[in-house]
Amino acid sequence: MSEITNLPTATVLGLPFFNGTVEEAVEHTLDGALVMAPSGPGLAAIDREPVYYQAVKEADVILVDSGFLAILWERQSGQKLSRISGLRFLKALLDAPGLPPAREQLWVMPTPDEAAANQKYLKERGFELPTENVFLAPRYPDSGDIRDEILLKRIQAQRPRLIVLNIAGGKQEVLGAWLKRSLDYRPGIICTGAAIAFLTGRQAPIPEWVDLAKLGWLQRILFSPKRYLPRYLAARRLAALVRKYGEHGPGLEVYPTNADNPKAES
Repeated sequence: MSEITNLPTATVLGLPFFNGTVEEAVEHTLDGALVMAPSGPGLAAIDREPVYYQAVKEADVILVDSGFLAILWERQSGQKLSRISGLRFLKALLDAPGLPPAREQLWVMPTPDEAAANQKYLKERGFELPTENVFLAPRYPDSGDIRDEILLKRIQAQRPRLIVLNIAGGKQEVLGAWLKRSLDYRPGIICTGAAIAFLTGRQAPIPEWVDLAKLGWLQRILFSPKRYLPRYLAARRLAALVRKYGEHGPGLEVYPTNADNPKAES
Protein backbone atom coordinates (compact mmCIF):
# COMPACT_ATOMS: atom_id res chain seq x y z
CA MET A 1 0.00 0.00 0.00
CA SER A 2 1.16 3.51 -0.67
CA GLU A 3 1.00 6.48 1.64
CA ILE A 4 -2.50 7.87 2.04
CA THR A 5 -2.85 11.19 0.24
CA ASN A 6 -5.51 13.71 -0.75
CA LEU A 7 -7.51 13.41 2.45
CA PRO A 8 -9.89 16.26 3.31
CA THR A 9 -8.13 18.02 6.17
CA ALA A 10 -8.06 21.25 8.14
CA THR A 11 -4.77 22.30 9.72
CA VAL A 12 -4.89 23.42 13.34
CA LEU A 13 -1.84 23.65 15.61
CA GLY A 14 0.26 22.28 12.77
CA LEU A 15 -1.82 19.08 12.65
CA PRO A 16 -3.82 18.06 9.56
CA PHE A 17 -7.11 17.07 11.19
CA PHE A 18 -9.36 14.82 9.12
CA ASN A 19 -12.35 16.78 7.89
CA GLY A 20 -14.41 14.13 6.14
CA THR A 21 -17.08 11.63 7.15
CA VAL A 22 -16.78 8.80 9.63
CA GLU A 23 -17.39 6.33 6.78
CA GLU A 24 -14.42 7.77 4.89
CA ALA A 25 -12.25 7.55 8.01
CA VAL A 26 -13.15 3.87 8.45
CA GLU A 27 -12.44 3.18 4.78
CA HIS A 28 -8.95 4.66 5.03
CA THR A 29 -8.34 2.72 8.24
CA LEU A 30 -9.16 -0.60 6.61
CA ASP A 31 -6.82 0.33 3.78
CA GLY A 32 -3.94 0.54 6.24
CA ALA A 33 -3.90 3.85 8.13
CA LEU A 34 -2.61 4.97 11.51
CA VAL A 35 -5.63 6.64 13.10
CA MET A 36 -5.54 8.85 16.19
CA ALA A 37 -8.18 10.77 18.10
CA PRO A 38 -6.16 13.12 20.37
CA SER A 39 -8.07 14.41 23.37
CA GLY A 40 -8.48 18.02 24.40
CA PRO A 41 -6.22 17.54 27.44
CA GLY A 42 -3.61 15.89 25.23
CA LEU A 43 -3.67 18.71 22.69
CA ALA A 44 -3.48 21.28 25.49
CA ALA A 45 0.02 20.01 26.34
CA ILE A 46 1.56 19.65 22.87
CA ASP A 47 4.09 22.42 23.44
CA ARG A 48 5.28 20.59 26.56
CA GLU A 49 5.24 17.04 25.16
CA PRO A 50 7.33 17.03 21.96
CA VAL A 51 7.37 13.24 21.61
CA TYR A 52 3.58 13.10 21.81
CA TYR A 53 3.18 15.97 19.35
CA GLN A 54 5.57 14.35 16.87
CA ALA A 55 3.65 11.07 17.17
CA VAL A 56 0.31 12.71 16.38
CA LYS A 57 1.88 14.41 13.35
CA GLU A 58 2.75 10.97 11.99
CA ALA A 59 -0.84 9.75 11.96
CA ASP A 60 -2.48 9.22 8.58
CA VAL A 61 -5.89 10.17 9.93
CA ILE A 62 -6.20 12.57 12.89
CA LEU A 63 -9.79 12.67 14.10
CA VAL A 64 -11.28 15.75 15.74
CA ASP A 65 -12.28 14.00 18.96
CA SER A 66 -12.21 17.19 21.04
CA GLY A 67 -15.44 19.14 20.85
CA PHE A 68 -13.63 21.98 22.61
CA LEU A 69 -11.13 22.20 19.76
CA ALA A 70 -13.95 22.24 17.20
CA ILE A 71 -15.66 25.12 19.01
CA LEU A 72 -12.44 27.08 19.46
CA TRP A 73 -11.44 26.74 15.82
CA GLU A 74 -14.83 27.73 14.44
CA ARG A 75 -14.84 30.84 16.64
CA GLN A 76 -11.32 31.79 15.60
CA SER A 77 -11.35 30.95 11.88
CA GLY A 78 -14.99 30.51 10.94
CA GLN A 79 -14.16 27.02 9.64
CA LYS A 80 -16.21 24.09 10.87
CA LEU A 81 -14.38 20.91 11.73
CA SER A 82 -15.92 17.51 11.18
CA ARG A 83 -15.98 16.20 14.72
CA ILE A 84 -15.68 12.42 14.90
CA SER A 85 -15.16 11.17 18.44
CA GLY A 86 -13.13 8.06 19.12
CA LEU A 87 -16.34 6.45 20.37
CA ARG A 88 -18.27 7.23 17.19
CA PHE A 89 -15.38 6.05 15.04
CA LEU A 90 -15.02 2.77 16.93
CA LYS A 91 -18.75 2.04 16.62
CA ALA A 92 -18.59 2.65 12.87
CA LEU A 93 -15.46 0.52 12.55
CA LEU A 94 -17.02 -2.44 14.36
CA ASP A 95 -20.09 -2.19 12.10
CA ALA A 96 -18.09 -1.84 8.88
CA PRO A 97 -18.79 -4.57 6.30
CA GLY A 98 -15.09 -4.68 5.40
CA LEU A 99 -13.90 -5.28 8.96
CA PRO A 100 -11.31 -8.09 8.98
CA PRO A 101 -12.27 -11.26 10.86
CA ALA A 102 -11.21 -11.49 14.49
CA ARG A 103 -8.31 -13.82 13.67
CA GLU A 104 -6.81 -11.03 11.52
CA GLN A 105 -6.90 -8.47 14.32
CA LEU A 106 -4.76 -7.80 17.39
CA TRP A 107 -6.17 -5.89 20.37
CA VAL A 108 -3.73 -4.41 22.88
CA MET A 109 -5.36 -4.29 26.32
CA PRO A 110 -4.18 -2.32 29.38
CA THR A 111 -5.15 -4.78 32.14
CA PRO A 112 -6.56 -8.31 32.49
CA ASP A 113 -9.88 -6.87 33.75
CA GLU A 114 -10.18 -4.52 30.79
CA ALA A 115 -9.29 -7.36 28.43
CA ALA A 116 -12.01 -9.58 29.90
CA ALA A 117 -14.62 -6.81 29.71
CA ASN A 118 -13.70 -5.93 26.13
CA GLN A 119 -13.70 -9.53 24.98
CA LYS A 120 -17.08 -10.11 26.63
CA TYR A 121 -18.56 -7.07 24.90
CA LEU A 122 -17.19 -8.11 21.52
CA LYS A 123 -18.48 -11.67 21.98
CA GLU A 124 -21.95 -10.36 22.80
CA ARG A 125 -21.82 -8.56 19.47
CA GLY A 126 -21.07 -11.85 17.77
CA PHE A 127 -17.41 -11.02 17.43
CA GLU A 128 -15.34 -13.55 19.38
CA LEU A 129 -11.71 -12.50 19.77
CA PRO A 130 -9.33 -15.49 20.14
CA THR A 131 -6.94 -15.41 23.08
CA GLU A 132 -3.93 -15.27 20.76
CA ASN A 133 -5.33 -12.08 19.25
CA VAL A 134 -5.14 -10.24 22.57
CA PHE A 135 -1.90 -8.67 23.80
CA LEU A 136 -1.71 -7.58 27.42
CA ALA A 137 0.36 -4.40 27.50
CA PRO A 138 3.08 -3.83 30.11
CA ARG A 139 3.09 -0.59 32.07
CA TYR A 140 4.42 1.97 29.63
CA PRO A 141 5.96 5.26 30.82
CA ASP A 142 3.55 8.16 31.20
CA SER A 143 5.50 10.37 28.78
CA GLY A 144 8.44 10.34 26.42
CA ASP A 145 9.40 7.63 23.95
CA ILE A 146 7.54 4.31 24.05
CA ARG A 147 8.66 1.16 22.27
CA ASP A 148 7.65 -2.46 22.75
CA GLU A 149 9.86 -4.99 20.99
CA ILE A 150 7.80 -7.92 22.26
CA LEU A 151 4.63 -6.46 20.76
CA LEU A 152 6.48 -5.69 17.54
CA LYS A 153 7.68 -9.29 17.21
CA ARG A 154 4.16 -10.55 17.91
CA ILE A 155 2.72 -8.34 15.18
CA GLN A 156 5.44 -9.31 12.68
CA ALA A 157 4.71 -12.99 13.37
CA GLN A 158 0.90 -12.76 13.19
CA ARG A 159 0.70 -9.93 10.63
CA PRO A 160 -2.80 -8.79 11.64
CA ARG A 161 -4.63 -6.48 9.25
CA LEU A 162 -5.95 -4.40 12.14
CA ILE A 163 -4.28 -3.40 15.43
CA VAL A 164 -6.42 -1.73 18.10
CA LEU A 165 -4.55 0.03 20.91
CA ASN A 166 -6.75 0.32 23.99
CA ILE A 167 -4.20 1.94 26.26
CA ALA A 168 -4.17 5.43 27.74
CA GLY A 169 -4.07 8.59 25.69
CA GLY A 170 -0.60 10.06 25.46
CA LYS A 171 0.87 6.55 25.40
CA GLN A 172 -1.09 4.94 22.59
CA GLU A 173 -0.21 7.67 20.09
CA VAL A 174 3.53 7.36 20.74
CA LEU A 175 3.41 3.56 20.57
CA GLY A 176 1.24 3.63 17.44
CA ALA A 177 3.62 5.97 15.61
CA TRP A 178 6.59 3.79 16.55
CA LEU A 179 4.81 0.69 15.27
CA LYS A 180 4.02 2.43 11.98
CA ARG A 181 7.70 3.32 11.56
CA SER A 182 8.95 -0.10 12.60
CA LEU A 183 6.64 -2.52 10.79
CA ASP A 184 7.49 -3.84 7.33
CA TYR A 185 3.84 -3.72 6.21
CA ARG A 186 0.90 -1.36 6.71
CA PRO A 187 -1.93 -2.63 8.89
CA GLY A 188 -4.65 -0.35 10.19
CA ILE A 189 -3.50 0.92 13.60
CA ILE A 190 -6.26 2.38 15.76
CA CYS A 191 -5.52 4.64 18.73
CA THR A 192 -8.94 5.09 20.32
CA GLY A 193 -7.88 4.20 23.86
CA ALA A 194 -10.79 4.12 26.28
CA ALA A 195 -13.50 4.40 23.61
CA ILE A 196 -14.54 0.78 24.02
CA ALA A 197 -14.81 1.29 27.80
CA PHE A 198 -17.82 3.55 27.14
CA LEU A 199 -19.48 0.57 25.47
CA THR A 200 -18.53 -2.02 28.10
CA GLY A 201 -19.70 0.18 30.99
CA ARG A 202 -16.28 0.49 32.59
CA GLN A 203 -16.44 4.21 31.89
CA ALA A 204 -19.36 6.61 31.82
CA PRO A 205 -22.02 5.54 29.30
CA ILE A 206 -22.23 8.20 26.60
CA PRO A 207 -25.50 8.22 24.63
CA GLU A 208 -25.26 9.26 20.99
CA TRP A 209 -26.94 12.62 21.63
CA VAL A 210 -24.40 13.43 24.36
CA ASP A 211 -21.54 12.61 22.02
CA LEU A 212 -22.99 14.68 19.16
CA ALA A 213 -23.61 17.59 21.54
CA LYS A 214 -19.89 17.56 22.46
CA LEU A 215 -20.75 16.82 26.10
CA GLY A 216 -18.82 13.59 26.59
CA TRP A 217 -16.34 15.44 28.80
CA LEU A 218 -19.15 16.46 31.17
CA GLN A 219 -20.49 12.92 31.31
CA ARG A 220 -17.04 11.66 32.29
CA ILE A 221 -16.69 14.31 35.00
CA LEU A 222 -20.07 13.39 36.46
CA PHE A 223 -19.13 9.70 36.37
CA SER A 224 -15.77 10.20 38.13
CA PRO A 225 -15.18 13.83 39.19
CA LYS A 226 -11.96 13.25 41.12
CA ARG A 227 -10.38 11.59 38.11
CA TYR A 228 -11.64 13.74 35.25
CA LEU A 229 -12.33 17.24 36.64
CA PRO A 230 -8.61 18.13 37.00
CA ARG A 231 -7.91 16.69 33.58
CA TYR A 232 -10.54 18.76 31.81
CA LEU A 233 -9.72 21.88 33.77
CA ALA A 234 -6.20 21.54 32.41
CA ALA A 235 -7.66 21.34 28.89
CA ARG A 236 -8.66 25.01 29.15
CA ARG A 237 -5.07 25.76 28.16
CA LEU A 238 -5.96 24.61 24.64
CA ALA A 239 -7.74 27.93 24.05
CA ALA A 240 -4.51 29.87 24.55
CA LEU A 241 -2.59 27.54 22.23
CA VAL A 242 -5.16 27.90 19.46
CA ARG A 243 -5.04 31.69 19.78
CA LYS A 244 -1.23 31.71 19.80
CA TYR A 245 -0.47 29.24 17.02
CA GLY A 246 -3.60 29.04 14.87
CA GLU A 247 -2.77 26.83 11.90
CA HIS A 248 0.86 26.56 12.98
CA GLY A 249 2.42 24.23 15.52
CA PRO A 250 4.94 24.93 18.26
CA GLY A 251 7.81 23.98 15.95
CA LEU A 252 8.94 20.89 17.83
CA GLU A 253 10.68 17.96 16.18
CA VAL A 254 12.12 15.03 18.07
CA TYR A 255 13.27 12.85 15.18
CA PRO A 256 12.79 12.60 11.42
CA THR A 257 9.49 10.99 10.48
CA ASN A 258 11.38 8.29 8.54
CA ALA A 259 13.46 7.27 11.56
CA ASP A 260 13.88 3.63 12.60
CA ASN A 261 12.88 0.96 10.13
CA PRO A 262 11.51 2.23 6.81
CA LYS A 263 7.93 1.25 6.06
CA ALA A 264 7.48 -1.32 3.36
CA GLU A 265 5.15 -0.58 0.49
CA SER A 266 3.00 -3.44 -0.69
